[in-house]
Amino acid sequence: MEMKRRPILLLLSLTLPLAFNQATDRTHGRSMVIARGGIVSTSQVLASQAGAAILAQGGGAVDAAIAANAVLGVVEPMMCGIGGDLFVMYRDAKTGQITGLNSSGPAPRAMTIEALQAKGLEKMAATGIHSATVPGCVRGWEAMHKKYGKLPWSTLFKTAIHLSADGFPMQEMVGRVWESNLVRKDPEGVRVFYPNGKAPAIGDLYKNPGLARAMRIIADGGADSFYKGEIARAILAKSGQLGGLLSAADLASFEPEWVTPISTTYRGWRVYELPPNGQGLAALSMLNILENFTPAAPFSHAEFHRKIEAMKLAYADLKFVGDTRLVKVPTQGMTSKSYAAQRAKLLNEDKANCAVEAGQPPTSSDTTYFTVVDGEGNIVSWIQSVSGLWASGVAVDGMGFHLHNRGGGFSFDKTRANALAPGKRPFHTIIPAIMEKDDLHIGFGIMSGANQPLAHAQFVSYLADHNMNLQAALEAPRFTKSRPTGCDVIIESRVGLDTLGALSAKGHQITIAQPYTARMGRGNAVMHNAKTKVNTAASDPRADGAAIPQPE
Repeated sequence: MEMKRRPILLLLSLTLPLAFNQATDRTHGRSMVIARGGIVSTSQVLASQAGAAILAQGGGAVDAAIAANAVLGVVEPMMCGIGGDLFVMYRDAKTGQITGLNSSGPAPRAMTIEALQAKGLEKMAATGIHSATVPGCVRGWEAMHKKYGKLPWSTLFKTAIHLSADGFPMQEMVGRVWESNLVRKDPEGVRVFYPNGKAPAIGDLYKNPGLARAMRIIADGGADSFYKGEIARAILAKSGQLGGLLSAADLASFEPEWVTPISTTYRGWRVYELPPNGQGLAALSMLNILENFTPAAPFSHAEFHRKIEAMKLAYADLKFVGDTRLVKVPTQGMTSKSYAAQRAKLLNEDKANCAVEAGQPPTSSDTTYFTVVDGEGNIVSWIQSVSGLWASGVAVDGMGFHLHNRGGGFSFDKTRANALAPGKRPFHTIIPAIMEKDDLHIGFGIMSGANQPLAHAQFVSYLADHNMNLQAALEAPRFTKSRPTGCDVIIESRVGLDTLGALSAKGHQITIAQPYTARMGRGNAVMHNAKTKVNTAASDPRADGAAIPQPE
């Protein structure tokens, strides 16, 4: 009798776990973070914790963002920090209004093409003191805090000061890129970032007392201490030592600009980006082109092919982008549906185009992204960068940070939209974004240079075309490409050999990347449901970060 029962018991033991496993199967690795209170999603856990703690103290989304950004400058200084620029989009939950801030600094007033040629440069320097423009970050923090902040300014820097002064354990992903020949060109960089002459190992305690000092100065003296006070004097001293062209007037006169976001619709969603001098309009253009096609299956060769080709068409038009204060950029024409329909006709469904050219739009007029939603549903979409990895390589003596190298993108060709001119803001790659549909409001961004617009468009498509949730859309396999010309493309291996083989047959020259590579950018996203008052967040497994809710 006992023997007859065993097969039945064995069958039950097999079928019950199988049913449970089917219910929990999914294609993405992490769960979304869902909470009634605010959530901070950044590329570093320590920064997310700092922002969440500020929310718990009664701070709003902007307070939490500044605190998180300050910590990010401590724990991933090769990506961001007070020596860089800042762009923000803010959605006010009460009014529904979306406001933009462009806090990117201009070239020094003495920086002309002729002045740099006289110093022996044949083209714009990619690094070094002549690649540095005015850092916009700290004045941008101040502008956001004055308009939307709730807690006292000095409160927001306590964690950053603590981690700088007392140290933090070196994190995994940033630890892999801490060693740099660029940093080693400057004795101050070696002194600050390579204790005992070598890069800290993952897990080692790292301290930056100079940055702690700079953060205390900012906490006590506000943005003026950076642009007119002790930090400004240190910046100017380093610039003068290296033959740079930055002046006291360049720093003291800088003010960020409040701007109106640009937008388009995509399959029922409205997607917002900031206007030039950034490249956000390329994401809108790419989406407009894709909207002319019926979506294919996710991860299929047809879907990837269209997106790669749409990217090339959109990016080719970035040649028209520059500082709108000095250059006429056809923003409205480049993001119009009718122009996208014309560009879409150039997309060959069967063959990759290796020589895409810019169109004729109608005329009318390396990085850290994170996002915060507070308990009231206010959202900040926030991106801050020192441009290239380790920026200009110029460390400000005694202050523990590098000046950015955003000016390295200027051209000496005066016919180009991004030609160097005194007081001109350079072309920017860093772009925050917001998208909305009915009661759903999402702040999102995916960092990493030229990758950003195409990554934005892929994220939006995964949500809108394939009904993925926030986390699944963020970590779904992506492609990346740095320029519109050529048939080269990098694709994560998770898409499968069938898709890769079919794309290769269409003429794409594929580099197969690791399943989760930071070359695809490191993203974060938050969502507020205005009907249920519930917040949701996602964080990219391609980084060290996490989405952390405020303590209840």
